[in-house]
Amino acid sequence: MLRETDFFVYCVMRQIFSGFFWRLAVAWALFGAGLVGCVTEPETVQSATQERPAVLLIGRAMTVLTGERARKFEPTVREIEFINRDDGTRYRVSIGGSDTLFAALLPPGRYDVNRVQINEGPFLSIAQPALSIALNEGPVVFSGTWRFGVDSPKYGRMVALSVMVDEESQTLLRQKVQTEYPTLASSPVMTTLPVPTEVQTRLYEVAPYPRVSRYFRRHYW
Repeated sequence: MLRETDFFVYCVMRQIFSGFFWRLAVAWALFGAGLVGCVTEPETVQSATQERPAVLLIGRAMTVLTGERARKFEPTVREIEFINRDDGTRYRVSIGGSDTLFAALLPPGRYDVNRVQINEGPFLSIAQPALSIALNEGPVVFSGTWRFGVDSPKYGRMVALSVMVDEESQTLLRQKVQTEYPTLASSPVMTTLPVPTEVQTRLYEVAPYPRVSRYFRRHYW
């Protein structure tokens, strides 16, 4: 049986901890409500451009190694990031290959190519070419074939980008639009190339992810 002093201590401790956990629960509830009130859903391209229909930007991205092959991985374009000059919104267009057709719905306006990410297996490099492209009022815009000439891994590595128009890419992209965007299959396709059509810039390598094997973290430059 509990002594009188033990029973008194038990009651006091129960009162303290019950009040503590109650206040803790209330605090967490208020904190969660505050978080819910601060979260806002990002606008989609469709909702942001109800008055101005989105433009389907299509193109082809190709990469080739211009120097000696120092790695067993071929360079591939991971993504191209565009920035809208009017509102500063960024749009990432996923590529994910060395010869890939891409398509993206973007609001009409003028865009700068902010950065290009290039993968070589676990290695990631980033370039910032000074390119811009104007997407006028039009359902489909063909931006040409983007050819990335990637230099061999070394200090001062460069990447050369040239954009051109070729019939093969146009034919393949028309088929892509008919398959993936059937509502735009009969729409006219306008050709608008980025300016300038040829540019050369530095290619900066980003450190591999921490979980990558030590073998891939070795650098010789």
